[in-house]
Amino acid sequence: MVSHLKKILNQYREQLLYLVFGALTTLVDFAISFILYRVWIDTNQSPDAILHLADVLAWAAAVTFAFITNRIWVFESKQHGFVPVAKELAGFAGGRVFTLLLQEAIMAVFVTWLGWDKYLFRILAAILVVVLNYVISKLFVFKTK
Repeated sequence: MVSHLKKILNQYREQLLYLVFGALTTLVDFAISFILYRVWIDTNQSPDAILHLADVLAWAAAVTFAFITNRIWVFESKQHGFVPVAKELAGFAGGRVFTLLLQEAIMAVFVTWLGWDKYLFRILAAILVVVLNYVISKLFVFKTK
């Protein structure tokens, strides 16, 4: 039984690590955005643009955390030197910008325009974003030659 479990863990190591670090990245993202929602929006009745500013700040912190953890532990990048790492970072950040824009479109439609719950749609958007981020990282950023 133990050897069978080890085999499964080894077979799905990358996906399991991505889920672990993805959960931690999401925790960083949610913690920062929800704190900023609470401080800037719920207590001050700030304009809707503040919601998006909170999301972007949380996103920047989460992307930094995700790049480091994905590069080192999930995809075990072998790239070294400024230019190769900068290319990875640019591809990683570019993919994350795409999914950030998707997330913000979801928030704009369902929260800003329709007035639905910001917490629920932040969580639903995050699920879609995590899946897309894995695909982008696996196929385009940290692909093995």
